[in-house]
Amino acid sequence: MTESAFYLPLGGDRYQPTEHTAGPWTPDAQHFGPPSALLARALEGLVTDRPGLLARVTVEILGPAPLTELSVRAGIERPGRSVQLLGAELHDGTRAVARASAWWITESDSTAVATEEQAPPSPEDCAPASWPDSWRPGGYLGAMEWRGIAGSPAEPGPAWVWGRQRVELVAGEKPTPLQRLFAVADTGNGASNFLDPARWWFINSELTVHLRRAPVGEWMALDARTAIGPAGVGTATSTLSDVRGPVGQGAQALMVRTR
Repeated sequence: MTESAFYLPLGGDRYQPTEHTAGPWTPDAQHFGPPSALLARALEGLVTDRPGLLARVTVEILGPAPLTELSVRAGIERPGRSVQLLGAELHDGTRAVARASAWWITESDSTAVATEEQAPPSPEDCAPASWPDSWRPGGYLGAMEWRGIAGSPAEPGPAWVWGRQRVELVAGEKPTPLQRLFAVADTGNGASNFLDPARWWFINSELTVHLRRAPVGEWMALDARTAIGPAGVGTATSTLSDVRGPVGQGAQALMVRTR
């Protein structure tokens, strides 16, 4: 791999994906961690006149994200002093490949009633984590550093893992903690899989993240589990944490079928 970022800026709102974005299912489509982070980057840049938090972000996956030039556009859909609805879209030419909506809430002091939750074990105390041999090596999975807390993405069942980007999101920029969180959040279904990826599809059609505070640092953890119903539909849910403790919840609707 020759590039040190998921995307190269082409000027304006245009970006060229690098091979680091390639997903484990096919080399021709991106893992949706980097596109989700790119949409989060666009959303967090919209409101700058007062402190606030993206309390909920939903990424609707409208089709595969190719490894060709993409553009991003974002705007405020419902302005307000305390609560605003934001939107962003990722385009491959004239086709939208993903659409994000987000509720932004102005910060206030709720320290007196804030809940306290235990932080995961430190990444430095956890061993490297591996992925199923049948998934393509390199690409997104290789561009991230993974540490296992409990379970393993390479084994069936729930898994609790740390993830940290080895590369920038956009070349020449230091990723924000929010961008780092979204780069990891879309991996819940992969980390907690219990089906053989050589025989089954379990692909998410969306990602929804609810946040209760802003993340910090470079390492982001997801404590993920997958449940599947009898009609080809499943759900992957994750508790998302940084080194200080849980920051929110992630969920993905899954299409489950034989390959």
